[in-house]
Amino acid sequence: MEHYIDDSAGKPSGNSPSVEFVRLFTHHQRRLFLYILSQVPNPVEAEEILQETNVVVWSKFSRFQPGTNFLAWVSQIANFEVMKFRTQKRREKVLFSDEFLQAIAETALERSESLEARRTALADCLQKLRPKDRELIQQRYAPGNRGKHLAEQIGRPANSVYQSLSRIRRTLMECIERKITPEVPS
Repeated sequence: MEHYIDDSAGKPSGNSPSVEFVRLFTHHQRRLFLYILSQVPNPVEAEEILQETNVVVWSKFSRFQPGTNFLAWVSQIANFEVMKFRTQKRREKVLFSDEFLQAIAETALERSESLEARRTALADCLQKLRPKDRELIQQRYAPGNRGKHLAEQIGRPANSVYQSLSRIRRTLMECIERKITPEVPS
């Protein structure tokens, strides 16, 4: 017997998670991955742990209390999955203690909100650039591209490209700072 989410009420139908749960679940995937990655240096292993965490989160959706901190709840589940992973990998040489990795993970979680705000601000600021500048910055940061190679591609001297990129980066940084720094009323 299948169960479906009743979109009109936002409540689960049968044994399915609510629409709000699904929204929170998908909204926090990136932050949860970065949280796990702060404890497991290998991105492939972090992705595997994220998948295991997602399976547990999904299976325990009925235990989540709406109105509470979803990220804190899934982070705790991720902690258990990281500890389980590390226990399985004990045979390999461990470079850092569990306490150290936990401290790093907590710091990553604390900073994830501000980093997400900066990422959102960057996306907004990129859209505000002149099309020519946006294209140049996107070409520069395309996978495998370098400044000299880009200069050759677009037929400009490398020094000129570096100066343009420096100006664009400065513009982006100023825009980001304006967006994330609250204005003080005078």
